[in-house]
Amino acid sequence: MGRYCSSAGTVAPLLSGRPWQCLRRVRILCRRSSLKVLASALVITMCGSLVALSEITDDSVVAAVYGEQGRKRVEQWRKLIANLRGEPVTRQLHEVNEFFNRLAFRDDIEVWRVEDYWATPREFLGIGAGDCEDFAMAKYQTLLMLGVPDSAMRLNYVKYRPWNQFHMVLTWFSSPMAVPLVLDNIRTAIVPATQRTDLLPIYSFNGSSLWLAQQGSADSRVGDASRLSQWDAWQMHLDNGALRPPPPR
Repeated sequence: MGRYCSSAGTVAPLLSGRPWQCLRRVRILCRRSSLKVLASALVITMCGSLVALSEITDDSVVAAVYGEQGRKRVEQWRKLIANLRGEPVTRQLHEVNEFFNRLAFRDDIEVWRVEDYWATPREFLGIGAGDCEDFAMAKYQTLLMLGVPDSAMRLNYVKYRPWNQFHMVLTWFSSPMAVPLVLDNIRTAIVPATQRTDLLPIYSFNGSSLWLAQQGSADSRVGDASRLSQWDAWQMHLDNGALRPPPPR
């Protein structure tokens, strides 16, 4: 149907009720798991398990999990980062947005056989498909690696009005009071948020903070991003350098 986020259960409760009641209700039930990192062994078990390594530095590991095409996509990502280091941030935004928007949109249930999974950039590139969260978070992480400050970016849960679907986009602020630019996998052109009347803001977050959108006023900071358990799990997964193998077809 399109390139949107179909996990409506994640954010629907934010549309009504008191902010903290809403926030507690939408926190995705994803407990921290104690992944034992093996420095020299590759562990692949049953469907849904993780391939855990202390650090993924060998493209052969990506190839072993996702095949040669997955390895090539990760290699292209590394080259993109190398080529964009030191370039103006506007060029970084446009090239990173364009790079990831070439990947296919697929629901988590189709890609991973689970209702909701936040893939790391290597997993997203390795398997070659993902949902709106994967697009937005891969762009966010790549821009961080290029030196764009975390404080200048937010991951935004929104409602995409034309399809009445929940969605995630990345925004970048040239200054704290500036109108942010929107990086999206539906409407691929990067434009100011004031031109995206098709998006209804719900909440946003980055590496440190969490905000609830306020109609007609500035967003209200409601705490640390760590209140989102799925975000914590994604950060830990990223730090571990783990790769989730594709489920059996």
